[in-house]
Amino acid sequence: MKKIKYLKKITPLLFVITPIIIIMGWTTTIIGELIRRQHKPSVFCPWLISEQSITPLKNTKHLLVSAYTDQRLGGFDLRIIGVFKRDFVDPLYCSFCCAGFVSETTPSIILPHSDHFGFPYGTMDVLCRIPDNCDATYVTLLTAPSTVNISEQLWIPIRNKKAPKKAENELNFTVCISTLFGDYNNVLQFAQTLEMYRLLGVNRVVIYNTSCGPELNRLLKFYSQEGFVEMVPWPIDKYLNPSRGWNFAEHGGDLHYFGQITTLNECIYRSMERSRYVLLNDIDEIIMPYKHDNLNSLMDSLQPHPNVAEFLIENHIFPKKYFEPSGRFHLPQWSNVPGINILEHIYREDPNSSYHPYKMIVQPRLVEQSSVHQLLRNLGEQFYVPKEICRIIHVRVALLKSLQLEELNEDKRLWDFQEKLIPNVDKVLRRAGLLTED
Repeated sequence: MKKIKYLKKITPLLFVITPIIIIMGWTTTIIGELIRRQHKPSVFCPWLISEQSITPLKNTKHLLVSAYTDQRLGGFDLRIIGVFKRDFVDPLYCSFCCAGFVSETTPSIILPHSDHFGFPYGTMDVLCRIPDNCDATYVTLLTAPSTVNISEQLWIPIRNKKAPKKAENELNFTVCISTLFGDYNNVLQFAQTLEMYRLLGVNRVVIYNTSCGPELNRLLKFYSQEGFVEMVPWPIDKYLNPSRGWNFAEHGGDLHYFGQITTLNECIYRSMERSRYVLLNDIDEIIMPYKHDNLNSLMDSLQPHPNVAEFLIENHIFPKKYFEPSGRFHLPQWSNVPGINILEHIYREDPNSSYHPYKMIVQPRLVEQSSVHQLLRNLGEQFYVPKEICRIIHVRVALLKSLQLEELNEDKRLWDFQEKLIPNVDKVLRRAGLLTED
């Protein structure tokens, strides 16, 4: 009975003391964990996440663009694509945000792209090793192997995190358009090109936009809302003085052609786990099959070459100063739409013997680094597609200016698609509010 009375007396006290003991235990554990973390590099992260397509790297002259897992390189399993000052490349260290905590730093390997055309800035890849047992979600680069002041760094997200399964929604063809700049407003040719690509079987077009004209901006918004075009903001002119040309000696500036090489490489990695093939060409070029009605059939015919990383397509200029004489495609509804009507230009240059410009269809999983006209580093082979099978239709200023009309070749390949192309162009222009006549 005495024991029961004693328990009755201390029971209320236990209800008070027990939570205090538990809280003290939790507090001790938390304080211990915080003390432990002061002596190790594990701290909460990330603090500042970059939402931009271009991220300045603190205490350097470098710009980070994007980070992608890359399981192909044996030990180095992350690739960061960036724009670096070529004469100012010191060692860099990778730091990862692993499920909310900062990892220990790991040294990096910096791989410059060999094509920079003499400009002070060029595209570079930084290869990092993700630490063991790290579920990495964000990464940043440091100039010293220390996480002191790491809370001041900007972190960029890691893309393509998981090795892909054969996705049911994998795209067959993605077109990468490197850079729009200088208030480009060639609306009619742009609409015709995109609708031609849609007829050929392209699933998505990725465009890096620095600036464009007001009418083209309206059209781009429509295509983006529809999902056919993926727009990537590219404000490179906020950080550098980008060149409007490809040759530093002639054009000057900090970076080749508004960062064309950087954006092409970024687009390849962006598409690597979601597209079988990537077409790398300019906005006024169409990679056109001549023996097949679509790109799927073209590539099926080339499957005896399964290990080809790059299929090179010869570029043929259609000078815009020469018009088809009948005027059958000089359509009145397009008269107020700015830009070139590619259906009116049917006369083709043949490249001269000394210069054969090419663009590419690539298998992105076999690509490491690309330039504009060829791959720089790849895991496969190279194949020149015969021009009788496929060539580029490129309506622009004549390249061989001395040629007269009678020296050009008549080529009406685009007319094979006119019955579907014209109403499709009308429809997209009307929906974008750029076509008022029926």
